[in-house]
Amino acid sequence: MLYNYLKITLRTFWKNKLFSGLNVVGLGIGMAAVGLMALYVLNEWSYDRFHAKADRIVRVVHYAQWPGGNLKLAPTSAPYGPALKNEYPEVEKVVRIHPEGGGTVTFQDKKIEANDIFFADPTVFDVFTLPFLYGNPASALQKPQTIVLTRQLAEALFGDASKAVGQTVEFSNRFPNTVTGVIEDVPTNSHWRFSALRSLPANYTSGWQNFELYTYLLLAEGSNAETLEAKLPGFFRKYIKPEMGNVDYRMELQPLTSIHLHSHLDYEIGPNGNARTVSIFAGVAALILLIACINYVNLYTARSLKRTREVGVRQAIGSYRWQLIGQFLTESMLMTFLAGLVSMALVGAALPYFNQLADKSLSIRSVPATLLVVTGFSLVIGALSGLYPALLLSGFRPVAALRGLVGEQSGRALFRQSLVVFQFVAAIALIACSGLVYRQMQFVMHKDLGFNKEQVLTFHIDNQEARQRVEALKEALLRNPVIQGVSAASNPIGNNNIGGNGMFFEHNGVIASSSQVVQKFLVDADFLKTMEIKLLAGRNFSESFKSDQQGAVLVNETLVKQLGWEKPVGKRLKYYIDNEKNTAEARVIGVVRDFHIYSLQHKIEPLVLQMPPPAEKDNVYVRIQPGNVTDALAHIRSVYRTFDPANTPEFHFLDENFSRQYKAEQKQGQILLTFTVLAVVIACLGLFGLAAFAAEQRTKEIGVRKVLGASVISIVALLSKDFLKLVVIAIVLATPIAWYAMSQWLQSFEYKLEPAWWLFGLAGLLAIVVAFLTVGFQSVKAALTNPVESLRSE
Repeated sequence: MLYNYLKITLRTFWKNKLFSGLNVVGLGIGMAAVGLMALYVLNEWSYDRFHAKADRIVRVVHYAQWPGGNLKLAPTSAPYGPALKNEYPEVEKVVRIHPEGGGTVTFQDKKIEANDIFFADPTVFDVFTLPFLYGNPASALQKPQTIVLTRQLAEALFGDASKAVGQTVEFSNRFPNTVTGVIEDVPTNSHWRFSALRSLPANYTSGWQNFELYTYLLLAEGSNAETLEAKLPGFFRKYIKPEMGNVDYRMELQPLTSIHLHSHLDYEIGPNGNARTVSIFAGVAALILLIACINYVNLYTARSLKRTREVGVRQAIGSYRWQLIGQFLTESMLMTFLAGLVSMALVGAALPYFNQLADKSLSIRSVPATLLVVTGFSLVIGALSGLYPALLLSGFRPVAALRGLVGEQSGRALFRQSLVVFQFVAAIALIACSGLVYRQMQFVMHKDLGFNKEQVLTFHIDNQEARQRVEALKEALLRNPVIQGVSAASNPIGNNNIGGNGMFFEHNGVIASSSQVVQKFLVDADFLKTMEIKLLAGRNFSESFKSDQQGAVLVNETLVKQLGWEKPVGKRLKYYIDNEKNTAEARVIGVVRDFHIYSLQHKIEPLVLQMPPPAEKDNVYVRIQPGNVTDALAHIRSVYRTFDPANTPEFHFLDENFSRQYKAEQKQGQILLTFTVLAVVIACLGLFGLAAFAAEQRTKEIGVRKVLGASVISIVALLSKDFLKLVVIAIVLATPIAWYAMSQWLQSFEYKLEPAWWLFGLAGLLAIVVAFLTVGFQSVKAALTNPVESLRSE
């Protein structure tokens, strides 16, 4: 029986090549979309699960709120880890990760810029699963000035990773580190990736409000993170409240495996994903598959009228209804299996492009296993999508079916029309969402940041001696007219890593006893001029006033507003200068216009600018003349070589720094656009098939109309208007859905565009044009048919 089912199915496919082809291609595209997104989702959910003790590892993060300000930080300060270990028996081990270990690594004549190097406690190998290739994990980071390399960096430096242990590498400040081990490269599905780990100095500590490193805890067997977290308010009262005063403070223990998708704090250790985005993409992929299944149901039920006599004959010669259902389900499952094979080919062809879009390294690991999954998935989809047509076709009454009379069709037509509307609701919503993502990306790329980011580059000074001669370096650079401005600062802005500090500000003539966390940025006297930042009140820093070095600060508008200062110039503040809680006092000498040092996902926070000591003048800002980039870079390299012959500066343009912070959103927009195109293509395939069927059914009517003088345009309008009405209904339904979806997505930006009504109108118009072109092709084809042939069609 199965053999007969298959034979009849193949004959039916061949007889209806157009409709069978449309269904196979449409389903194949839908299944390929689901396949790609399944690989993506599984990869996102796999982050950090390769660690053997992942279920017992948590990260300490904290939140605080006070009148006029708040913090939500991934890093903590150095004392947190040891204090937690001493206070709570649930904590088995602590490891702290400090991000400032990178730089230029030198071995003999080889130099490699490696900014992804971290300092770490020796316990890092007890907590995390980092397989050693060479060396002893128990002692690898026990001694000062030791380093453990990943395989990739070891091979880059020594050619052969096995030769690395025992060698000495130097960083750009001539700080030697002995290689004590080589580990496997960190998997790509890790929230924390690095090329090497350096030993954190023994008993390393700092002030409680110097939030500079990341603290991870390995909980003892049987311990519960929620139970331990409930005890942490006592930790706050004992250790932190004396420092921060009366603030609404909360510590949280994040499970390691939840960090990548669920943590979106300030100063994350690396770029994280987003559970909501993963859910949205999975939903969009499922939606595309649903659209493809709807195409199948639509085309199958539409073609049912052509098979009524076949059903009648089968019933007349004794076929039972379950046999007819079996025949039609066989057709459905075979079609979806063929679509599954098409989807495998599409996934294989599209995977490199998708990896580039999603910034992933996804792959199909096992072809036989994948084929098995596709077969099972195809059978399920075939059974589900083919059930309604099978029940519909098998339910015809024999006598009526033999006469070609299948009863009232209006209900079935309404069902098909509803499915078409659903398809275009999804397609129009995706078009509108893609358009809004594009507009938001254009907005953040071109928004005024409070300074002129164009033609400004930064580079890092690794050499300590060169830092002491920054003023001479600036003078030498300015001798060439292609250099318009030079400044030195502690960090390059736009990388979202400036950091914050607790400071004590004057209120009503008295400096407050409790601190307020603000962003602190060290800049020299030329920074405002170089960056073209407006000074609103007071004066700028001056190298002529020695007191400006520690006793003067500039503040931004946001800080002035939050503190309620009516006359900010002359106000006092205090800040810690060491770990013994010694403080220094400074006065506000000027107020600057608000400017962004972070990307537009972050709102402008209270900011204090101070002059840096020579050791922290390690980032140089250079404004170059437009159109002379090549000459300017050559001049900078030439000048820098006279101050630091051993190193070559690595340039970073500020506009690229900021653009890099929107990489995730740009990738999301590109993926969404790709899926939108797929949804539109599949919807149009279905519309094309239905239009072809409608034209075929009205062949004789078209012939009569042409004989009576109807024009091609009138016939095209006749065949197109019903479909275009459905698209208009879809526009009305899709607009509020897309509006809500985009409003939710925009919540991740502090500065954003509001959804514009015309964008949804444009999406609808585009859908109408695409639908008209799709239907119009079949309509024109039918209208141009010779009326004699049309009238002979029956």
